[in-house]
Order: sequence, then structure tokens, then C-alpha cells
Amino acid sequence: MRDIVWTGFVSLDGVADSPGSEAEGHRSGGWVMATEFLPEAFALKGEEMADTSALLLGRHSYEIFAPVWRDSEDHAAYRDLPKYVVSTTLEEKDLLDGWGPTTILRSDEDVAALKKEEGGSLYVHGSLELARRLADAGLVDRYHLLMFPVLLGAGRRPFSDADRDKQQLTLTDSDSYANGVVKLVYTVG
Repeated sequence: MRDIVWTGFVSLDGVADSPGSEAEGHRSGGWVMATEFLPEAFALKGEEMADTSALLLGRHSYEIFAPVWRDSEDHAAYRDLPKYVVSTTLEEKDLLDGWGPTTILRSDEDVAALKKEEGGSLYVHGSLELARRLADAGLVDRYHLLMFPVLLGAGRRPFSDADRDKQQLTLTDSDSYANGVVKLVYTVG
């Protein structure tokens, strides 16, 4: 069985919307870039690259990441990895060439079936709607959060506000950095 890991940047008030730029949709987009860069605060991202056996993305995040990450040397480790995009609207003709094998999954049930296969961890970057749905379906095994010292107010969050049973998390790794970023790694259950 494969683990599903949601990884993302979040503000202190839990917003994960548009960390890279305003072009992603939020009026305060690019809020990660406004924090002093310290390599040690981003070391988790390198650890994730080493652990990732495949990427699992929502359609919107796929469309943002694919053209940038395909040609990025910082993301070269992801180039040939399998990618899975969960979408009811994306078509094969919409997939980007040159970014490794990509499979379109049409439902959370397809994700559950993929999770049951042999293989390593599936990492979900961004993909906030997908993150909420997978968590509500009990499919997320671990959360990797880099919490930034900013309050954004409105914005999309990775966690659902659905009325469901409490889900206990176990903190398995944490650290804080001089730039105010806090690393939090939780396992579910």
C-alpha cells in the first residue's frame, strides 16, 4: 500500500492559496517569496524529492506546475516520475509533453485504487480541492507543512470544513527557523 502525502506552504491562519505568485489567483499571491529565504527552512522539499515515487495533482495545480517544473532544474527529480492528475474535465490532448508519464484519474475511487498498488509515496503538492477531498475520504496518510509567519485572512485552505469525526494526528518531525517558518510533519491516525 502506498502513502499519500499532502505537502504545502500554509500561512499561520491556514491559507495555502497562491504561495508562488498573484497569477495563481489570490490578491496576496507570492506570500512565500516575501519571507527571507533560508536554505534550511526548505530542506524538507529536498527530502520529499528523494521520497517521491509519483506526483498526484489536481487539474489546476497540474496546469500551473507542469510547464514550470518540466523545465526547472530545481525540480529535475520529478521529470521522469509518473504523474497522476485527478480531473473530470482534463483530456489526454491537454497533457504536457516532455514531463514524464501522466495518467488522468477521474475520481477519488481511482485514487483509492492507486493507493492500494505497490510502490512508494504519492506526493500531492498544492491541489487544495483535491487535498480536502482526499482527507475527507480518509486517503491522506501524512502532512508536510511549512508554516509561514503571515496572516492572509481569506483564501483557500487545504483542510475541509466538513462536519466529520475527529482525526488525530501525530507530530513526527518539527523545526523552526530564524525567518519565522515552522516545519510540521504529521502522520494521520
